[in-house]
Amino acid sequence: MTTTTLPSPARPAAAHRTRSEAAARPVWQRPALAALLLLTGVLYLWRLGDSGYANSFYAAAVQAGTQSWKALLFGSLDAGNVITVDKPPAALWVMGLSGRIFGFNSWSLLAPQALEGVAAVALLYATVKRHLGAAAGLLAGAALALTPVAVLMFRFDNPDALLTLLLVAGAYCTTRAVEKAAPGWLALAATALGFAFLTKMLQGLLVLPGFALAYLIAAPTTLGRRLLHLLTAGATLVVAAGWFVALVALWPASSRPYIGGSTNDSLLELALGYNGLGRILGGDGNRGGGGGGGGMQNVGFGGATGLTRLFGDSMGTEISWLLPAALIGLAAGLWFTRRAPRTDTTRAALIVWGGWMLVTGVVFSYMSGTIHPYYTVALAPSIAALVAIAGRELWRARAALAARLVLAAMVFATAAWSFTLLSRDTSWTPWLRWALLLAGGAAAVAIAALGGAASALGSARGAASAVGGARGAGLGKRLAVVLALAAVLTGFGGTTAWALATANQPHSGSIPTSGPASSGMGGFGGARTGGGMFGEGDSSGELDTLLKSTTTTWAAATTGDQTAAELELATGKPVIAIGGWDGSDPAPTLAEFRAMVAKGQVAYYVAGGRGGGLGGGNSDIATWVAANYTAQTVGGSTVYKLTS
Repeated sequence: MTTTTLPSPARPAAAHRTRSEAAARPVWQRPALAALLLLTGVLYLWRLGDSGYANSFYAAAVQAGTQSWKALLFGSLDAGNVITVDKPPAALWVMGLSGRIFGFNSWSLLAPQALEGVAAVALLYATVKRHLGAAAGLLAGAALALTPVAVLMFRFDNPDALLTLLLVAGAYCTTRAVEKAAPGWLALAATALGFAFLTKMLQGLLVLPGFALAYLIAAPTTLGRRLLHLLTAGATLVVAAGWFVALVALWPASSRPYIGGSTNDSLLELALGYNGLGRILGGDGNRGGGGGGGGMQNVGFGGATGLTRLFGDSMGTEISWLLPAALIGLAAGLWFTRRAPRTDTTRAALIVWGGWMLVTGVVFSYMSGTIHPYYTVALAPSIAALVAIAGRELWRARAALAARLVLAAMVFATAAWSFTLLSRDTSWTPWLRWALLLAGGAAAVAIAALGGAASALGSARGAASAVGGARGAGLGKRLAVVLALAAVLTGFGGTTAWALATANQPHSGSIPTSGPASSGMGGFGGARTGGGMFGEGDSSGELDTLLKSTTTTWAAATTGDQTAAELELATGKPVIAIGGWDGSDPAPTLAEFRAMVAKGQVAYYVAGGRGGGLGGGNSDIATWVAANYTAQTVGGSTVYKLTS
C-alpha cells in the first residue's frame, strides 16, 4: 500500500534565506498584509466607544491605577488600596498607562485591547509565514481576526486580550528557537509565558507542553543540549512569572492592598487555589456549568463538562466555527509527516499549535470550576494556525487523492458545522446557513473531483506542444484559484458573519458573548446607568452627586467589587469593596473598618451592595454600621453617613 507524503515546504528556513530570495517575494505579499492589519484594526475599533467601560470590574481598577501608582502596581480596585481584583495586574498595567497618558475614558481603556488584537494577528502571520509561506500566514491571520470570540475580547477590557497576544508571542519565539536550536529565543518564549502568568495565572501556561515538545523533538541539536535549553528556559519562566509574586510576598502587608480572591493574602495561593486547581476541580468560590443549573446561568458558565463542551450552546458560536477543520487538519498533517526528518519544520509547527489546541481544549472541556465562554479566545490562534498550515500543505499535495479527500472533508465539515451553529438562532439571516451548506458541499465535491485535474493542467508545460502546454497551465491555474477561493469563502462565511455581528453590538457586564443581539446573554452584571443598580428610581443620580461631594480617602464603602466598581466609575471617587468580588474575602476586617471610620477616612456606607453573583458579604460590618449609625434613603439606596 502506498502512502501520501506532503511536499517539503517550498520556502527555505529563515536561517538560509538569501537576499535574492527576499527580493523575489510575491509582489502582493506586503500589500495583502497591510490590508489584513488595516481591516482588522477597523473591525476591532469600529464603534468601540459604544461599549462604554465594558466590564466595570476591571475598568474601575484601571481608573484607580490612573489615580494611584500603588493601585496600578498591585491592581487595586480602589485608589485607597484596600483590595485588588482577583487576577494579577499585567493587563491592568497596559490599560492604566494608557489612561495616564490619554486620560481615563472608554477609548483609552479599550483601544489598547484592540491594538493588542491587531498585534496578535500580525505575530500569528509572521509565525506561520516563516516556514509555510505568506499565503498560509495571511490565512491564519484572517482566521484569528474573524473568530467571533476574538472580536469580542479584543474590544473588551478583560485580561484575555493581552493573554492571547503573549501566547502568540511565545509561539513565535518558540518557532524561532526550533529553527536553529537557539536558547535565546527559547528564553524569550519563556519570558512571554511568564508575563502570560502575570496576566491570567495558570491559563497562561497551558501552551507550555506543546512548545516544549516541539523543541524537544525538532530542534537541530543533540538531545542533551535540547534538554539543557529547556531547563534553562524553565528557570527563565520562573523568574519572569515569579518576580511579581516575590514582590507581593516581600512587601509589608500593612502597606499594600489585600490580594482579592485569596484566602491568606497570598498571590501564590491565589494562583494555585482559586485561580488554579479551584478552576479545574471546583470547590469554594468556584462554580461551573457542569455542576448543575440551567438556562442562561449554565450557558454563562460553560455548559456541561465533556468533549462536546466546546461545540455546545455556551462555547460553540464563540470558538468552534473552524474547530472541526483544525482537528481534521492536525490529524492528517501528523500522519502525512510521520516519516519526515526529526527536524521537519512543518511537523514542528503542527506540534506547537496542535499541542496548544489539544491541551487547552481538553482542560476547558473538563474544568469543573468557574469558566466562561469568552475564555475560549485562548484557543483562537491555535485553531487559525492549524487550519492555515493543514490547508496550505494539503492544497500543495492535491495531486494525491488522499490529500484532496482530506481537504474536501475540512471544507465540508466547516460548512456543515457553520450550518449547525447558525441554526441555533434561526431569526438571524436564515438564508445564510443554507447558502454556506450548499456552497460548501459543492466546493468539497469540486476539490475532491477536480483538484487533481487542476494540478495536472497546471503542470502541462511538458505536454504536447509549447502552445498547448501554456494553455493547459493557464487553465489549470485559473481552476485552482477558483477552487481555493470557493473553499476559503465557504469556510470563512459563518465565522465572518458572526464576527461582524459581534463588532456591531455594544458589550458590557462580566460575561459578554459574541454574535447578534438576538443570540447573546447580554452579559451578567451589566454596566450601571443612572444609578439604577442601587435603586431603580435613582434616575437623577442623587447618590452619585452625594459621593462626588466627599473629600475623605474613600467616598463610601459597600459590599462586593461589582457594586463598588460601578460607584467608582460614576463618581470618580475611591470606594471600598468590602469582601472583594463576591463579598467573602476577609478585607477589610471589622477592626480595620472601624479604625478607618474613626480616622474619618470613609464618608458613607451604602447598603445592599452585591458581589459577582455568589452572594455573601461581610455581615459583621453591616451589622456594626446599622447598630451605630442612622439610615437615610438617597436616590432609592439605603445610605449611612459615617462622618460627623
